[in-house]
Amino acid sequence: MTEGSVAVTVDAALVLRWMAEIATAVSSERDRLTALDAAIGDADHGVNLDRGFSAVRARIAEAAPATPGAALTVAGRTLISTVGGASGPLYGTAFREMGKSLGDGSDVDDAAFVTAVRAGLDGVRRLGAAAEGDKTMVDAYAPALAALEEAVRAGQPLATAAKSAAHAADDGARATVPLEARKGRASYLGARSIGHQDPGATSTALVFAALHRAAERR
Repeated sequence: MTEGSVAVTVDAALVLRWMAEIATAVSSERDRLTALDAAIGDADHGVNLDRGFSAVRARIAEAAPATPGAALTVAGRTLISTVGGASGPLYGTAFREMGKSLGDGSDVDDAAFVTAVRAGLDGVRRLGAAAEGDKTMVDAYAPALAALEEAVRAGQPLATAAKSAAHAADDGARATVPLEARKGRASYLGARSIGHQDPGATSTALVFAALHRAAERR
């Protein structure tokens, strides 16, 4: 693909694969996510997300949404209604905002998908009032978006762009270890939150790694 070319690659099937890949990854990493959360939170992040994304996979299969926007909207609403704590509303808002951004098109190009991912981050920031450096999921989401956007702008196929995003998200998650939490329950610990990887940033890295796998399977 040459720079500036348009690739129509995001359809409902891709989003369904993405949600299935997330559900599988979260189930596999449930205990690790919960252990990370036990150190600085409520010790329920992995359990909550596993329940939520299992519900998303089931609900999407039942609803059979015909467009990527509809699939993301169903995912977002399901997470909000089934996941307790902060993670349900945050992830639910992200996916719902992505769905709203994509609208009713049966498929969309990569640039429109990047815009939707940005809308998801904007929703998370509005809801959680968090910025990079606050030791939250934003520390993984923001660099992942930047990497995705840069790669798509350079004309890279979505699978390649998503791989860059996944690496950036993982780097961002690991970079939360030396940070002091400034948002959420972890912020109550103050300096004691230093030295622990943020569970929300870690699960966000799983989400972008799942996107890479889903895009590669196209």
